[in-house]
Amino acid sequence: MYQGQSIRVSKLDGGLAELCFDRQNDAINKFDAATVKELGEAGAVLAKAGDIKGLIVTSAKDVFIVGADITEFGSKFQASEEEIAGWTVESNKVFSAIEDLPFPTVTVINGVALGGGFEMALSTDYRVASATAQVGLPEAKLGLFPGFGGTVRLPRLIGADNAIEWIAGGEPVKPDAALKVHAVDAVVAPEKLRAAALKLLEQAIAGKYDWKARRAQKTGPLKLDMMESMMVFETAKGFIAGKAGKNYPAPLAAVTAIQKAAGKSRDEALKIEGQAFAKIAKTTAADALIGLFLNDQLLKKKAKAAGKIAKPVKQAAVLGAGIMGGGIAYQSASKGTPIIMKDIADKALDLGMSEANKLVSKQVGKKLTPEKAGKILAAIRPTLNYGDFQTVDIVVEAVVENPKIKKSVLAEVESQVKPGTIIASNTSSISIDELATAVKAPENFLGMHFFNPVHRMPLVEVIYGEKTSKEAIATTVAYATAMGKNAIVVKNCPGFLVNRILFPYFGGWSALLRDGGDYLQIDKVMEGFGWPMGPSYLQDVVGIDTSHHVGDVLAEGYPDRMSNKEFKSALDVMYENKRFGQKNGIGFFKYETDPKGKPVKKIDPETEQLIASVAKAPKKEFTEAEIIDRLMLPMIIETVRCLDEGIVETPTEADMGLILGIGFPPFRGGALKYADTIGMKTILEKAAQYAHLGKLYEPTESMKKMAAEGKTYFPK
Repeated sequence: MYQGQSIRVSKLDGGLAELCFDRQNDAINKFDAATVKELGEAGAVLAKAGDIKGLIVTSAKDVFIVGADITEFGSKFQASEEEIAGWTVESNKVFSAIEDLPFPTVTVINGVALGGGFEMALSTDYRVASATAQVGLPEAKLGLFPGFGGTVRLPRLIGADNAIEWIAGGEPVKPDAALKVHAVDAVVAPEKLRAAALKLLEQAIAGKYDWKARRAQKTGPLKLDMMESMMVFETAKGFIAGKAGKNYPAPLAAVTAIQKAAGKSRDEALKIEGQAFAKIAKTTAADALIGLFLNDQLLKKKAKAAGKIAKPVKQAAVLGAGIMGGGIAYQSASKGTPIIMKDIADKALDLGMSEANKLVSKQVGKKLTPEKAGKILAAIRPTLNYGDFQTVDIVVEAVVENPKIKKSVLAEVESQVKPGTIIASNTSSISIDELATAVKAPENFLGMHFFNPVHRMPLVEVIYGEKTSKEAIATTVAYATAMGKNAIVVKNCPGFLVNRILFPYFGGWSALLRDGGDYLQIDKVMEGFGWPMGPSYLQDVVGIDTSHHVGDVLAEGYPDRMSNKEFKSALDVMYENKRFGQKNGIGFFKYETDPKGKPVKKIDPETEQLIASVAKAPKKEFTEAEIIDRLMLPMIIETVRCLDEGIVETPTEADMGLILGIGFPPFRGGALKYADTIGMKTILEKAAQYAHLGKLYEPTESMKKMAAEGKTYFPK
């Protein structure tokens, strides 16, 4: 009946038709502009056919439809609000045409049906899902909300309260949970899916199910009286505003759109959805979060390419069995790579196994059965000797952050492993080229910087030295990926990528405290900016002693702008007073433990006195803009330096390193994306205002050139 590039319509026996999504030359189905156009054409063919009694909608892929084609959003959202609203209204006519076909319709959800894919399913009268499927509307994670009728059809189908939870949360939903709220009408085993859908369709044709009543439910107004409406929407808005905050406007905008459209018919409601969607599509949050999704795809693509030249890692080892070693061992074993954990003391091995045991125990009953938990722990082999190191493919050295000790351990382990074994040092600051002098095969040596806590932090920096081979880099990236981590490849330099960029931010903070800044106000402003914690709190979490040590390394590496000898800082005075942060219960804040054993931050009156003792000006309040600029400009400029020097290959990897490694506000997209949002000319003007503060605020030549040419790091 119809054949396109992504859709075909065929006649089946008994007067039935099948609309099948089967995107040519692709492993998945997604909604791009061409597919929406084809759906419109297919719908028109079906509407004109006079001999069709019912329709099933299927997919020829392992998934149903993964969602919209996000690569099209960049150019599409450059249009005006009015044009975007018009596009959504026109697109929705296509889905409404399917919904208005003069016979019953059933969607067969055989796999993932997310975003536009699930909205497609909502436009049919019934949905039958495989027990292995997944449905949902994840647009909120992109700073958006559904624009193909999701805010209209879903509330009318499952109730406004359930729909708000689905749309605002953006989480995928398992079939049984979807069945419980009537988002799907049946859940069956994969092999019975088609037969069950055809049976349901035949029963609807026979009048056993009132498909016209179901359709009327979705195309009419929401059935809520005034009191119910007020209760549902106002409660939801209060809760979501508190949870999402001002920086993520999409969830609240979705609730407002559902509320505004509640008393309207479908077509009127869809116009309201379109106008609200257009407004949200133009926000900087949507721009940044869509960019993050695409950035993540690039990291995955690079990891896949690395996997093609990597040597297989069937057995790993970690040297050093403390909290870090135990965390690395757990991460490796839990993702399927067995690991030997070696140390020189039983006490250390006990600590490492205790850490792994604790992490496994937390998952039992949630994600792990006791049997799987046992298998993970059995895949970690603690040892005091090198007995089985001949079987190892990669060794992660995670001993104390001391170059002398690390070199000794690296030389020793190299003599115990087979030729070609990759040796990776988990270091946060020591030069990879310096450490490489301890090994005979530097081509097999590199850095593998895990962030603490290992099981939570998604980033691993893979740092290559002058002699590291491409195979060693690829193998380490592949191993990090197998561990469930995002690996970013970084050229060796003091501080590598993340710490090198973070410490100029700390430099801006130190100078602000020196000039009379209030540490509590600064923390509050930067948390309002979107950081998970302000700089003083972050120093306590990192560890004042650790930060002080890394600061020394960076001061030596970049004396022109990161020297710590110009003035005695608040960090120095905390370090001298052995206030090391959370690790010993006192830093810029003091810490008490809650009943669950988690540290709770408290204000300590002595902190202000200690900061005042090294301040060069009396305490005063700075404007929010001044605080943000004095901390963020050095970070942006240092990120650009890393890019200019080839420390990191792309703006994407630089920004993802900051988001995954130190919690840079995702809705701002990273330091370079944030620079694009502000505009390079504005960045240069702001930097000029703070030129008197030194080289941290001195923009690079590439930044000046970019401003002159009107270019950005992430072209639209």
